[in-house]
Amino acid sequence: PAPGCALVLVLMLMTAALSRTGAVPVPSASRAFPPARGCHMAQFKSLSPQELQAFKTARDAFVSLPTPPAVGDCPLICAPPPLTWSLPHVWERPVALEAELALTLTVLEAMANSSLGHSLEQPLLTLQHIRSKLQACVSPHPSLLCPQPTAGPRPRGRLHHWLHRLQEAQKKESQDCLEASVMFNLFRLLTQDLKCVASGDQCV
Repeated sequence: PAPGCALVLVLMLMTAALSRTGAVPVPSASRAFPPARGCHMAQFKSLSPQELQAFKTARDAFVSLPTPPAVGDCPLICAPPPLTWSLPHVWERPVALEAELALTLTVLEAMANSSLGHSLEQPLLTLQHIRSKLQACVSPHPSLLCPQPTAGPRPRGRLHHWLHRLQEAQKKESQDCLEASVMFNLFRLLTQDLKCVASGDQCV
C-alpha cells in the first residue's frame, strides 16, 4: 500500500491493541473536564446602563437612610481583593463569585421588606438571573469546582480564605454592617468580579 495508507493502518492497529489492553491514553488535565454545558457568562462582561442605574438608585436610597452604619463600626466591611489577581486559577473564580452572590442576595432579600423594597426590585431580579447562569458554570463538575468532602480539589489558599471570610462575616457581623458591606461593594462585584468571571481565561 501507499506510505500514507500504511501509516493510517499502523495507527488503527495500535489504537485497537491499546483498547484491548485497557491502556487508553489518559486525557491531560486541561482536557479532562470539558467546559460546563450551558455556561454562558460572556453576556455579563458589561451590564446595560439601565441595569447599572437600578443598582445606583438602590445604593443612593440606602446612603440616604437616616443612620447608615459607618465603615469604622464594621470590622469585616472592607472589600475583598479583586478576583483578577487574588484567585489566579480560572476555575476558582466562579466558585468565589457564586458564594459572594449568595450572600449578597440573602442580605438584599432581607432588606426587601424595608423602605428600600421598591428600589431593590430590579437589582434583585438582575442578581438572581446572574446567579442562575453562574450556577451552570459551577454545578456540572462538582468534583472540580465545588468543595467536596471526599473528591476533587478542595478550596485552598486564597480561595479558602475568601470563602472563610464570607462565612465569618455572615456569622459575626451585625445585619446593619452586612447591609452596608453589600451595598457599598455592589459596583465592585458587578464591574470587576462579574466581568472577570465573564471574561474567563482572558481575565488576567
